[in-house]
Amino acid sequence: MADVLVFHHLKGLTPGVRSFAQRLRDAGHTVTAPDLFGGRTFESLDDGLAFVRSAEADIDARLEQATSDLPADIVYIGFSYGVMAAQRLAQNRPGARGAVLIESAAPLTGEWGFGPWPHQVPVQVHGKDADEFFVGEGDVDNAKEIVDAADDGALFLYPGPEHLFADESLPTYDPASAALLEERVLSFLARIDERA
Repeated sequence: MADVLVFHHLKGLTPGVRSFAQRLRDAGHTVTAPDLFGGRTFESLDDGLAFVRSAEADIDARLEQATSDLPADIVYIGFSYGVMAAQRLAQNRPGARGAVLIESAAPLTGEWGFGPWPHQVPVQVHGKDADEFFVGEGDVDNAKEIVDAADDGALFLYPGPEHLFADESLPTYDPASAALLEERVLSFLARIDERA
């Protein structure tokens, strides 16, 4: 089974993210879901972003602590804000076995880029086709570039405008799309495990 590291979104390590991580564990994977916000959760993305800006050093320290004792051969999963950590580590920490980027994708080049995608690292990207952040801010274009650079890459678009659609504890939850996303992630992890 795969070792998996799950990074939460701007609302924090919500019950929905915890539940997602637990279902991956229930499927036999070893899953770590660090709380980068030190127990805080937020009602709005703006409140979460304000916290990130005020506590960046603490968050970076928690991120470093979360990865320091883990093996190198990990699958990184990020939800929205958490994609930045997942993508950076998948691209730059040697040994990555795969990455799942949910509702966000950073560019490969430029000020916000993390460098070229390592072509041997498989990747899935998931997002809603009318999400104001994922589509409206151009992340979907970054996702296409990442998927094209990977030997094994897939971009999955789901109908609707919801952001954070896979978190069952939030009002933006879309059960049908979330179930399909989870099915695809579990299949991805199973394929990675077969390659070990």
